Amino acid sequence: MNETTQEILEDEDDPAAEVVEEKPLSPYDLPGDWYVVHSYSGYEKKVKANLETRVRSMHLEDKIFDVSIPMEEVIEYKSGKKVTVERKKFPGYVLVRMYLDDDSWYAVRNTPSVTGFVGSQTKPTPLSRREVERILGVEKEEGKREKPTFKPAWEVGETVRVVEGPFADFNGVIEDINMDQSRVRVLVDIFGRETPVELNFDQIVKY
Repeated sequence: MNETTQEILEDEDDPAAEVVEEKPLSPYDLPGDWYVVHSYSGYEKKVKANLETRVRSMHLEDKIFDVSIPMEEVIEYKSGKKVTVERKKFPGYVLVRMYLDDDSWYAVRNTPSVTGFVGSQTKPTPLSRREVERILGVEKEEGKREKPTFKPAWEVGETVRVVEGPFADFNGVIEDINMDQSRVRVLVDIFGRETPVELNFDQIVKY
């Protein structure tokens, strides 16, 4: 047996040479279950920080693993410009990955700004795999990211100002929003009469 063959055999028997297990693609496969916690609206980040502090001070790291505020990228038009921003998917709600017992339930339930678990207060029901993956997503291949969704900054019936085109500086009321074509139909007041005008998203701003 030559030295090279000997080294290969030794490496195969060496536990340190074992291939590191890949990170699970789904957040559902991580330890614990995912529960939805209701918080005061606008206090989601404070709840996350408070709960993470309580986990450390109460030594519950082996029971409460993660506190998540589901976010999504959306496209908005601000001052006539298209920008991508991050928004909370579910304002007023926080997800907690944990093993549920009396201690972990007490720690979460009594965190400042938490109003309770969603579901039964005595024994809340964890999210299903489908719910977890729909809310938190599944890890994509490197380099592949979901395209941000578009959420207009205005809605039907809202007054807007036209900033580009022949109707610039006119005000109007949105009558229809066409998401597929990125266009809106606006009722513009021209010579005392409401006239429907088709415009692109970047041609209007909030009034």
